[in-house]
Amino acid sequence: MPQLNPSPWLAILMFSWLNLLTIIPTKILNHISPNEPTPVSAEKHKTESWDWPW
Repeated sequence: MPQLNPSPWLAILMFSWLNLLTIIPTKILNHISPNEPTPVSAEKHKTESWDWPW
C-alpha cells in the first residue's frame, strides 16, 4: 500500500509548514495599512451637566 509510505508525505508536510512559517508571514507583514491612524488631539471636550427633570 503506497499511501502508508511516509517518505513523500513527510517531505510535503515539512515543506508546506516551512512555507507557512517563513514565506507567507513576511509577505503579509510587508503590506502597509491603507488607513494610517491619525493622532488624537489632546484637547478636552467641554461637557455640560444635565439636570434630571425628576
